[in-house]
Amino acid sequence: MTEQTKKKRLFFALWPSEKQRQKVESAIEPYRGKLAGTYTARDNWHLTLVFIGGFPEDHVPGLQEAARQIDCPALELQFDGIHFWKRPKIMCLYANYVPSQLLGLIRSLESAAQAFGFKPEERPYRAHITIARKARFFAPITLAQPLEFQWSGFHLVESVSTPTGVQYKPLDQ
Repeated sequence: MTEQTKKKRLFFALWPSEKQRQKVESAIEPYRGKLAGTYTARDNWHLTLVFIGGFPEDHVPGLQEAARQIDCPALELQFDGIHFWKRPKIMCLYANYVPSQLLGLIRSLESAAQAFGFKPEERPYRAHITIARKARFFAPITLAQPLEFQWSGFHLVESVSTPTGVQYKPLDQ
């Protein structure tokens, strides 16, 4: 690979349906005026599984093919609250429990990406959906009604910088 190789900023994610996005909207709406931050566009809401980062554009088809070989189990995840994370200064919907099926999928995706030189993060996985950036501190909020989501597939997503901000574009399911 040369310095001139064009790269795409990629990640694997669970991509919410419109109905799931409506549930997120309803859950966070009561807090919009109370919690400070730059709210993420609802079209960008997702649950990152594996952040790959800069990836050679000419290897994307190979990564897509490797991902197609991975069976995605039926996944259920419950988001229990809204949390503030100090280091990235984000506000997020947070799942207190990560099922083993989800962790297994993440390991499979990491393994597929490792064939292309990807190095997995060493920190523990935390299931979350970022709802705001540049957030200000607040104590964790427990949702009155947890959000229960189900997925049966994952996406390879590209992060694209635009004049109006970053947009996430699913490339493949």
